[in-house]
Amino acid sequence: MPFGGGNKCGRCQKTVYFAEDVQCEGQSWHKSCFQCMVCNKSLDSTTVAVHVDEIYCKSCYGKKYGPKGYGFGGGAGTLSTDRGEHLGIKHEAPAAHQPTNNPNASKFAQNLPGSDVCPRCSKTVYAAEKVIAGGNSWHKACFRCAKCGKGLESTTVADKDGEIYCKACYGKNFGPKGFGFGQGAGALAYAQ
Repeated sequence: MPFGGGNKCGRCQKTVYFAEDVQCEGQSWHKSCFQCMVCNKSLDSTTVAVHVDEIYCKSCYGKKYGPKGYGFGGGAGTLSTDRGEHLGIKHEAPAAHQPTNNPNASKFAQNLPGSDVCPRCSKTVYAAEKVIAGGNSWHKACFRCAKCGKGLESTTVADKDGEIYCKACYGKNFGPKGFGFGQGAGALAYAQ
């Protein structure tokens, strides 16, 4: 025990005496200092989440350090636009969509033996990031429609001449035209 009668508080660094001591992860806190580092909500043993020497409520901890992306919402039917800027999370702007710059993407002869090259960005595609479609290997980030830039999946991709498209753009640009093919009355139209 340090000089002064007690351990130092994890938040204010003042002496914590026995009557006001809250223990968490081997560190002492004043009862009044045992609060979330972001929202200042009072914590207890069931609501605390620890990261290094900082304590958070489970909600702020999840926003700052939890998994991100599709499927990690705050509950059923939850849509949140909170990106965590108030938690110090910085986001980089997504790269602008670029159509394939390879004039003949369908030829395998352009690849070096034993390595795959993404036809969209012309960089090496490694196994952990490989998506195969249209006879080529693509990076997951480059696996987008050549017309609208929409991200694709195996169920939504259509290919033509070594390029990949979403089904809507493929149908609009290469599909059949005329009466009975989605262009008449009662058909949904997609206008750019």
